[in-house]
Amino acid sequence: MRRAAVAVALGAMAISLAACGSAEEAGGNDEATATAAKGDDIKVGLLLPENQTARYEKFDRPLIEQKIKELTNGKATIDYNNAKQDANLQAQQVDTMITNRVDVLILDAVDAKAIKNSVQKAVDQGIKVVAYDRLAEGPISAYTSFDNVAVGKTQGEALLTALGDKATKDSKIVMINGSVTDPNAAQFKEGAHSALDGKVTIAKEYDTKEWKPENANSEMEAAISAVGKNNIAGVYSANDGMAGGIITALKAAGIADIPVTGQDAELAAVQRIVAGEQYMSVYKPYAPEAEAAAEMAVALAQGKSLDSIAKDKVSSDSAKDVPSVLVDVTSLTKDNINDTVIKDGVYTADEICTGKYKAACEKLNIG
Repeated sequence: MRRAAVAVALGAMAISLAACGSAEEAGGNDEATATAAKGDDIKVGLLLPENQTARYEKFDRPLIEQKIKELTNGKATIDYNNAKQDANLQAQQVDTMITNRVDVLILDAVDAKAIKNSVQKAVDQGIKVVAYDRLAEGPISAYTSFDNVAVGKTQGEALLTALGDKATKDSKIVMINGSVTDPNAAQFKEGAHSALDGKVTIAKEYDTKEWKPENANSEMEAAISAVGKNNIAGVYSANDGMAGGIITALKAAGIADIPVTGQDAELAAVQRIVAGEQYMSVYKPYAPEAEAAAEMAVALAQGKSLDSIAKDKVSSDSAKDVPSVLVDVTSLTKDNINDTVIKDGVYTADEICTGKYKAACEKLNIG
């Protein structure tokens, strides 16, 4: 497994890790003492939200599992499941984790609000919850993600850079955002609007159900019909999967040479960037995010402090000042492929520069 060689930033923050749940349910102080006495033989539950986006099975899961094994000398047990974008299924998976008596749960929520009751049920049984990538509602004990508003701002600023002199109030932009059930999508949108509003005209804007590329494709087709194929200056796409669907719609309409954004640095997106079909993606180094989740989960399961891991605090509607690790991101364009995904070992030049991309890679000196 290739790993991005990026270290998680360390900081100091005083927190109190109190036992969750009632004394009757969780065993009161006896439970806290037992938790503190736990060694490497812990059971960690890992629930990821979907497999439409390549990152979860290719990067997040193996990186988290590898770090947990490393931190526990290979003695930890990891129970894994993927919700396949089904919030009801994920709630059932939490129930299974409770039945299986995991010590701690790493949870990337399909629907951050709908999962709240499940988080509470887990906590009531003495299971601490680490919210991963998305800030789940409920009494979570820790959180790790990227600075999601900064991600959206990075995308918006890159789109303006790509437009250059065409970045005027008369320029019409289509915005295709992520799913309304994902709190990250709202933050990406917020950041993008902070960069784009007042500088260009948002001619059409959509929130894309379940982040599905086929839904983004349909939205782009509708936008082309509404705005006109010759009137669209650029497209804000919240992630790479949707960018693929958008670019397919643009090609079908005979629209070329307009910038399209993305996020996640998926291999297909990097290849589209090389080919000039997609302008940029947001490179999010998954290793520090995944490793932070693993470190916090193991510490919580063993009754240890998060002081040396979490440098930030994040609040939701139901949890205040949650110890958090927020990881920086990079705007990925054709100019820095060597210095990002190749340098960090995410992809090799051979993986990117296949077949029809080989000539373009040579022009860009990729490798």
